[in-house]
Amino acid sequence: MKTELKNNEEVFLVIRKHWLVIIGPAIWTLIFLIIFNIYKSNFFLIGACYTFGWFIYRILDRNTNLWIVTNLRVIDEHGVFSNNSKETPLDKINNVSYRQPLLGRIFDYGNVQIQSAAESGSTVHKMVERPNLLKDTITQYQESYKQEKIKEHAQSLANAVGGNEKINKIDISEELTKLHDLKEKGIITEEDFQKRKEKILNN
Repeated sequence: MKTELKNNEEVFLVIRKHWLVIIGPAIWTLIFLIIFNIYKSNFFLIGACYTFGWFIYRILDRNTNLWIVTNLRVIDEHGVFSNNSKETPLDKINNVSYRQPLLGRIFDYGNVQIQSAAESGSTVHKMVERPNLLKDTITQYQESYKQEKIKEHAQSLANAVGGNEKINKIDISEELTKLHDLKEKGIITEEDFQKRKEKILNN
């Protein structure tokens, strides 16, 4: 991982491309070597060297192509001869989904699509190992991130009241957190939320 972490940022998952991406070059290298040993032709020797280089490149590509999930963002790093990094904040992600073909279900790989409100928009990551784990991890820490932001917002509102005892501030913070959670789940409307919030702050 080449991306520097921010303050209070923790890494929870690092995912690579599936190991199947290196199988093709390895098989072709073996085929060319076998044929070269039979016919002793320079053509097959060159072919073996070319496919072996392809095999090495695929290994390096797999080691440098990473998807990293932290408590703040999803980082996409790639590049063998160059460093490329793209990040999507957790609060900007709208949806995460994945698809697995038949072989993908057998060997546990697939394509993961991340839809976000950031500049990157919708991005599809191909041949990802354990795509369900990547999706579930993003969803889990996205929810944790939302809850943390709700608590911070509620605490700032409680602090803004001023003049009350510390215990009252804690009670207000908890009430506002519960109220905001009800609004997020669609149980109460925005109008109800504002009325109840005003009542809590006035009390």
